Amino acid sequence: MVRAIRGVLVECDPAIKSIIVNIDSERHEFIIEDLDEQRLVVNENMMETLKRRLEERLKETQQDEEVSDSN
Repeated sequence: MVRAIRGVLVECDPAIKSIIVNIDSERHEFIIEDLDEQRLVVNENMMETLKRRLEERLKETQQDEEVSDSN
């Protein structure tokens, strides 16, 4: 039996895609298909969770840069 999963096409720059792939590597619950350097298909039901985790990761990265710039 075939099982279909609704997905959302995400287009982003390679740096953001790398972060998304890293987040997904923990549980493999977000990415349905990795298409190319700038595109992925993400599970539609997990988009809000992925957005939240990506924002958290970007804030952490930004804070790390601010700390290193002040030293």
